[in-house]
Amino acid sequence: MTRSLNPVFANRPQSIFPTMSRLAREHDAINLGQGFPDEDGPAEIRRLAAQRIADGPNQYAPVEGVPSLRRAVAADNKRFYDLDVDPETETLVTSGATEALAAAFLGFLSSGDEAIVLAPFYECYAPQIEAAGARLVPVNLAPPDWRLSAEVLSAAVTPAAKLIVINTPHNPLGKVMNVEELEIVAAVARKHDLIVVCDEVYEHLIFDGRDHATLLSLPGMFERAVRIGSAGKTFSLTGFRIGYATGPAPLITGIMKAHQHLGYTSPAPLQEAVAHGLAFGDEYYAAFRADMQAKRDRISDGLAAAGFDVLPCEGTYFVTVDIRSVGRDDDVAFCREITEKAKVCAVPISAFYHPSQDDCPRYFARFCFCKKPDVLDEAARRLKAYF
Repeated sequence: MTRSLNPVFANRPQSIFPTMSRLAREHDAINLGQGFPDEDGPAEIRRLAAQRIADGPNQYAPVEGVPSLRRAVAADNKRFYDLDVDPETETLVTSGATEALAAAFLGFLSSGDEAIVLAPFYECYAPQIEAAGARLVPVNLAPPDWRLSAEVLSAAVTPAAKLIVINTPHNPLGKVMNVEELEIVAAVARKHDLIVVCDEVYEHLIFDGRDHATLLSLPGMFERAVRIGSAGKTFSLTGFRIGYATGPAPLITGIMKAHQHLGYTSPAPLQEAVAHGLAFGDEYYAAFRADMQAKRDRISDGLAAAGFDVLPCEGTYFVTVDIRSVGRDDDVAFCREITEKAKVCAVPISAFYHPSQDDCPRYFARFCFCKKPDVLDEAARRLKAYF
């Protein structure tokens, strides 16, 4: 067969996550690269899902999602962000947040459009945007505090711009956008009539007493923005692949019309179990944050003891280090080195920039800390011994 494949995907290397995970397996390394918890989430949700599967039916759920979960998503938006959301027209359930993003980009973008993305960014954004025929326009956040510049964002807007993508809390940086930064995005979106896609999958993983603010709550933004959440991140059940989108009816309908030709629908028993979880009391969310914050502190202390300059982590379950502090200046080579020799796996931050960018920093690495305490301690011990 001599036919060429879609270059958007065929010409890209394999994702950094399976690449590094495979390397970790080959060298029997502790995998702090790929962001999945090593303990399942609430047993109550899992038991309910199992019971729903046993009881049936196990047929197609409605393309928009089961009513109970859509009502739960709307109630969640009211509870945490005081947003009044119509579950019938302003919510959508997807097969994970990644599919929600793909459906949003395919539903909103056309050939010749431009999508402005804050870099570094989660790696699926670029191929999904380009598969829609659009061009990704990166706006770099400047280390070490990764603040958004109003001037740089405004300068990136051209007549071809259609949307902006933001991610807060931010993967891979652990940064949380404050209201002032959100207003920078909102002002540009209002001025240029842009859509904003808000990746908020780590909304409940914010530390040190901070609160998550959503762009949709700012004046004039609900009509032009969608926010995407993830049951996998909120309940440490990444294998469930249940995501959800919230926004104005025209945008949600646009996502749904793409979603019906991608995932179509997600397992109804899992959706119903997630709906139950979203009604958990405040004590669940408080304990969830406290546990993950303790793990953040544990790995941060361990990395510092190993000689690393550890950057602040305000949310998510990722911490970033400056590898120059241990005499390295190539993040890709560094991550391979420590996986093979120190037996600890991390991922390079440069993997979270567009392949065409030659202005990205190459001296940061990301460690995932949603692991058992003894795993984090052993990883820190190995790194300290190696360096």
